[in-house]
Amino acid sequence: MSSPTPRVLLNDDGPPGPQSPHIFGLYLHLTRNLRWDVKVVVPSSQKSWIGKAFHITEITEGRYYYPREPNGMGDVSSCSRPLKEGEVSEWVLLDGTPATCTNIALHNLYPGIIDLVISGPNYGRNSSAAFAMSSGTIGAAMSSALSQIRSIAISYGNVLHPTPDELFEPTHTLSIRIIQYLWNNWGKDVGGMRNGEIDIYNVNVPMIMELLSPAGLDVHWTHMWRNSYGQLFKAVPASEAASTKREIPSGGPDVASRHPAEQNENDVLKEGPATLVFKFSPDIQALITPSLDSLPVGSDGWAIAKGYASITPLQACFAHVDHDHATTGTESLRIRNIPQV
Repeated sequence: MSSPTPRVLLNDDGPPGPQSPHIFGLYLHLTRNLRWDVKVVVPSSQKSWIGKAFHITEITEGRYYYPREPNGMGDVSSCSRPLKEGEVSEWVLLDGTPATCTNIALHNLYPGIIDLVISGPNYGRNSSAAFAMSSGTIGAAMSSALSQIRSIAISYGNVLHPTPDELFEPTHTLSIRIIQYLWNNWGKDVGGMRNGEIDIYNVNVPMIMELLSPAGLDVHWTHMWRNSYGQLFKAVPASEAASTKREIPSGGPDVASRHPAEQNENDVLKEGPATLVFKFSPDIQALITPSLDSLPVGSDGWAIAKGYASITPLQACFAHVDHDHATTGTESLRIRNIPQV
């Protein structure tokens, strides 16, 4: 069960705290129950809804973090140092995006020795295309897959508000069972970037009371629900421009529509009065609580609505549409006679 090869754990919610309540618990389960060697590299602050972005014009700086039990809160140091009494491990915090954390972990901090990246647990679901395409958690796993490293993105759906503390441990326990199962039974994909393997698994675990039952949750293989969203921002009066802050709501997408994020005053142009001022205020309740009959059976959205954990194999690409069977062979089909404009 133990592994001498290090694995990387990262997220988009940052170090342990109110907006990142699950990473420390999963870390303990991975290192103590599975006895894996886990390196943790996470953003220094909340980076949800950022996808697979890189900040290419900024210098990425880092610090060391030393979590303590029981909740992972700890000290920060600019230099690596020996562990003090009560400290569990040394983590790395980077002032960058989740995808940045992945790439630096794989190629700068631990080059050539990582065989698996686990991104999460996200604080909130990442089921369906609308959330997955925006997710920093899945973006970090995509960054790993594009470096030809096995990747698992895992998200905890906050179905109950607030989430009872007694659900934390069974959620971690089910998650490491899924992670170990996937590692031992990694699937094949002819077009996969790494030796014809599946690029990424996207895992969603709803935090519901059935986790406490003897049977636990059913786990289903799923496909991604192809949904969409509409307006995510709303205009605010110019007089509010200096008072709005850019914050990601605790609980991720599961509560984003109830606690809209705000804009940082430093993001507003200072030259003259602000006339174009908007803040993140998504209207996505229909994505959170869709009617069951509107969900494709076998999709990740259907699974979480039914109270199931889901595993969705993904390709690390914007997949093409096979619109013409003639184009799926070994030769490219030339398009002829495109009309002049």
